[in-house]
Amino acid sequence: MKELMQSLREASLKAITEAQDMDLLETLRVKYLGKKGELTAILRQMGQLSAQERPAMGQLANQLRSDIENAIEARKTELSAALLEKKLRDEALDVSLPGEKQPIGHKHPMYNVLDQIKDIFIGMGFEIVDGPEVELADYNFTKLNIDEGHPSREWTDTFYFTEDSSILLRTQTSPMQIHAMETRELPIRIIAPGRVYRKDEVDATHSPMFHQIEGMVIDKGVTMSDLKATLNLVVEKIYGKGTVTRFRPHHFPFTEPSCEMDIQCHKCGGKGCPTCKGEGWIEVLGAGMVHPKVLAGCGIDPDVYSGWAFGMGLERLAMGEYKITDLRLIFENDVRFLEQF
Repeated sequence: MKELMQSLREASLKAITEAQDMDLLETLRVKYLGKKGELTAILRQMGQLSAQERPAMGQLANQLRSDIENAIEARKTELSAALLEKKLRDEALDVSLPGEKQPIGHKHPMYNVLDQIKDIFIGMGFEIVDGPEVELADYNFTKLNIDEGHPSREWTDTFYFTEDSSILLRTQTSPMQIHAMETRELPIRIIAPGRVYRKDEVDATHSPMFHQIEGMVIDKGVTMSDLKATLNLVVEKIYGKGTVTRFRPHHFPFTEPSCEMDIQCHKCGGKGCPTCKGEGWIEVLGAGMVHPKVLAGCGIDPDVYSGWAFGMGLERLAMGEYKITDLRLIFENDVRFLEQF
């Protein structure tokens, strides 16, 4: 029996030392120490020994069990350390390598232009105001001296919510001028950017939803020359020194006198093309001196105060800034187009 245990010791310790994974190590433990294992088979032969031999053989068997268990634990520790080292090696991160570039969004070209305009007017002492897109007809029309029967008040031109035409999607940001004159102390210098809605057919320069920027100054001694100088400065800040503009007489109910301001077409340089509809010029805004009736309706004495106002289409400014030939591109959300900016 002593020889069997010695043979088992040599075979088991050699097999345990050479085991390459945890599963094999567990198999060896069962093989040598399990209920049906080789050590148990040897111990069953203890009954064949004399009373004098049994204590010595029992001691040898216990020592053999202990040696096998210790060998298994030692090998388990070695394998665990090797697995950890391999995992650390396989999952190592080289912080000196460049990371993967993650694409991120950026501002829409139209809002880049809006930010430029805000910076320009803030630099001139203007405040930025905001207001509701769902507006009362009194503020969108009546208080701006646009009486019943005016074409812009027709259902064919305006999106109304009520049958009596009292609530609508604003057709301009001009209502903010009325809100400002009713609630602010004089003098007033504001711009009011925002979305507006009109029943326009979609083409290269029109859309039923677009963005507009209204501006207004109310103070003593304000003249038309102040208006022209301010607008020329704004256009040159956006498009560069020497940008060609022109002012044409026009009529708006809420200004008197009134004008429209055009910039020379950026696409054809004034020769005429589809972008400017063959005219060589692109209308960018309407403007004029605030009508005395509008001032008086807001409780401002037109004999003491005067003012000017303008409204410009933000999309058309963006088209000029980025040489965009079709307004529809701005709203189509085509990534190929937007990524250019």
